[in-house]
Amino acid sequence: MLQTQVSSSDETDTPADLADREARRATGTLPPPPSPVRARGGVWGARAEIALLVGPALIVFLAFVIFPIVMAAYYGFFSWQGYGVPTEFVGFRNYLTIIQDPTFHDALRHNAIIVVLSLVLQGPVAILLALLLNQKLRGQSIIRVLIFVPYVISEVVVGTGWSLMLQTNGAVNGLLEKVGLESFTQDWLSNPDIAIWTLMAIITWKYIGFAVILFLAGLQGIPEELSEAAAIDGASYWQIQRSITLPLLAPTLRIWAFLSIIGALQLFDLVYIIWGQYVSATAGTSTMATYLVTNGRNAGSYGFGNAVAVVLFLISLVVALIYQRFVLRRDTDGALTGKAGR
Repeated sequence: MLQTQVSSSDETDTPADLADREARRATGTLPPPPSPVRARGGVWGARAEIALLVGPALIVFLAFVIFPIVMAAYYGFFSWQGYGVPTEFVGFRNYLTIIQDPTFHDALRHNAIIVVLSLVLQGPVAILLALLLNQKLRGQSIIRVLIFVPYVISEVVVGTGWSLMLQTNGAVNGLLEKVGLESFTQDWLSNPDIAIWTLMAIITWKYIGFAVILFLAGLQGIPEELSEAAAIDGASYWQIQRSITLPLLAPTLRIWAFLSIIGALQLFDLVYIIWGQYVSATAGTSTMATYLVTNGRNAGSYGFGNAVAVVLFLISLVVALIYQRFVLRRDTDGALTGKAGR
């Protein structure tokens, strides 16, 4: 309203009035414009509104995320059996034991392998399936549901089912024998040369549905006019996907990769259910999370288990910060209006 009034007064002023106003502005004698009317309630009202909206979520976050992390770090400095007040202070001994333990090194290496293989195996397959399902196909909805169903099935059900089917006398080897492929029967769970690939096959089957749905959502946001224009110019289907679809799908790919990396670093349930606490280490499928449970809770050493939890948290945090800094930065910079306007 103020701007409208000033604009209307400028329109009715004569050239002499305008020249006088410019001269007074140049010499600093022109009075400042009236301050804008503050919103109702002022600054304190806005702060109270923010506190009311953010407060409950912040309290829950502090109570169920920050506080447990702080307490885990505290208990990690003690030799604690899980009950009573910890009194036997051991300093950094638990952390040094973790760093020097070859079993933890193996678990960390397995996590790294799972991270890489998850990206390499799930990414290309999920992109191909998403491109296929993005076309007009008969029974498209049913296919989408079938691909997504494994993701929503409980890990306990998945782990129990696959552990039964992959035994030496299970359904998988029985099927291979029925079709005349006895030479392909394997000890899928205990053989260290095969177990990690068995785990990756189960993980891919379980979680690829989430990647496909995520990529399909990203494909829906790509304008069809771009592909149509490229096709008119003579570009083939795969040239369009390589030059148009994949670059525009890159933000979705980066988000999926981040979620996949964090999930692979914290993998526990499938490994623990299928291989158990002891077989996973000998079969080459143990993870940092299974190491935590085996050497912490199951061993009655809760102080050591909390130290492992802190180490796992720090590794995940460092990976997340590095990924945020070097990969997701281009997306977050574009989303922040303050930086985008600079």
